[in-house]
Amino acid sequence: MKVALVHYWLVGTRGGEKVLDALCEIYPQADVYTLVADEKKLSPIVKGHKITTSFLQKIGGVKHYKRMLPLMPMALESFDLSEYDLIISSEAGPAKGIIPGPNARHICYCHSPMRYIWDLYPQYYKSAGVISRAVMAVFSPWLRTWDVTTAARVDHFIANSEYVAQRIKRYYRRDAVVINPPVDLDRFSISDEVDDYYLCAGQITPYKRVDLAVQAFTNMGRHLVVLGGGATDALKKIAGPTIKFVGQCDDETMARYFRRCKALVYPGVEDFGIIPLEVLASGRPVIAYAKGGALETVIEGKTGRLFYEQTVSSLSSVIESFEVQADQMPPQQLREFAEGFNRPKFVERLQKEIEKCLVDGN
Repeated sequence: MKVALVHYWLVGTRGGEKVLDALCEIYPQADVYTLVADEKKLSPIVKGHKITTSFLQKIGGVKHYKRMLPLMPMALESFDLSEYDLIISSEAGPAKGIIPGPNARHICYCHSPMRYIWDLYPQYYKSAGVISRAVMAVFSPWLRTWDVTTAARVDHFIANSEYVAQRIKRYYRRDAVVINPPVDLDRFSISDEVDDYYLCAGQITPYKRVDLAVQAFTNMGRHLVVLGGGATDALKKIAGPTIKFVGQCDDETMARYFRRCKALVYPGVEDFGIIPLEVLASGRPVIAYAKGGALETVIEGKTGRLFYEQTVSSLSSVIESFEVQADQMPPQQLREFAEGFNRPKFVERLQKEIEKCLVDGN
């Protein structure tokens, strides 16, 4: 059986790339197709595969790939996948839009339908510049039509969370089996010491609502570390002296911040969220907004606390009550919960689901 793995783009080592690593482990002879790839960011396991990039690599490359969204459908459809028996697309951009051969099975592991043309379109539009807004207004309706149409090219959907499965149902009118993505437990450990700071971590974009945490901790005079690159200029303008911006850092530094924080603060709506699991694997709890994928890992009173209004006051209130009850969530209990999402279990579940699809034909 000849296998192709299609990943939207390879420019980092986030949750989607961890899933691709697992697929490469299951299919060591598979070929990898992607819109653009940054060779410096490829994992060792992906580097061991034949990687084919689209024409976007030459005309815009890693630096400008986000600006080439209107060209991505054309780029994906230009891949010749006619010789493959099995195609597995790893979808958070438009990866599922490839054209499979008439006898091929196409399985899509969906991290998320494209947020920037669906549920988060108003937020992306609001934060864009004048030229970007004009481009979005022209191309987004066409991209939505293309996105829905190409769902018919998928034989079987696998979603990374119940939240994403609901969105697949809403936008594509398709059912999806849920298999949560893996956490690399070996990278994280429990510390005997906890420092006097809370943590926000991950790529900083408007929908993650890091501004709520910055404002809340500024008002309360408590320490918050903001870890990750992205749009920080506006946040720094509202931040008080107790807010520290670290920016992007290496894996070792990030793991140290995880195991020494009081808790991770997760104020946005995420499709699933690997970072909360990584923090739980480090023995620290999570304080999350009660919507989206966080509800599948943050269990009230067991692995963290939830706040139910996406406001500064609601977050501040749960922080204060959390500090009274923080000792009720032992680090080893949090670690044991995260172990249920380890990589071997994920590989086993995913492999069984793919085999079932190949045997049953649906």
